[in-house]
Amino acid sequence: MTWKKFSGETLKSSIITEVEQTIEKEYSLGNKLKVCIGTDSQVKGKITDFATVIVFLREHKGGFMFIHQERTLQKMSIKERMLSEVQKSIECAYSLCNLLDLYDVDLEVHADINTSPNFKSNAALHEAMGYILGMGFVFKAKPEAFASSYCANKMVQ
Repeated sequence: MTWKKFSGETLKSSIITEVEQTIEKEYSLGNKLKVCIGTDSQVKGKITDFATVIVFLREHKGGFMFIHQERTLQKMSIKERMLSEVQKSIECAYSLCNLLDLYDVDLEVHADINTSPNFKSNAALHEAMGYILGMGFVFKAKPEAFASSYCANKMVQ
C-alpha cells in the first residue's frame, strides 16, 4: 500500500514505521499529537476514487497528513460506498492503534456521513457509528469529521 505526503512525496517505509518516526520527531520538538483518520470517495463515471488520510494534529500548532489513494470499478450504492469508506478508515486505525497507544496519542475515526436525514449519506450513519464504536474507536461524523469531509475530500476532488 503506497502512502504519500500532501506534497506528493511517496513515503519510503511502511506506514507503521513512518507514523512511529513522525510521532518520535514531533515529541522531540515538544508537540502533543492527536491522530484523526478518515476516508472519502468520489464517483467519476465508472470509477470510484477513494482517499484515506492520517491527519496529525499538533496541539495549537497546525497539522499535516499522510494520504493513500485507490480506485475501483465496482459499482456501489451510496450506503455501500459510505460503509466501504468507514471500513478503509477502520483498517487503517486498527493497524496503528497499538502504536498510538504505546505513545499515548489520541485517535479519532472520522466518517464522511451527514447526521442530517436530509442527505443521502445519512442512510449509513447508524451502521457506521456502530462499526466504529464497536471497534473501540472514537467516532466523529459531519460536521466534526474534518479528516474525511475536508482532508480526504480534497484528495478525491
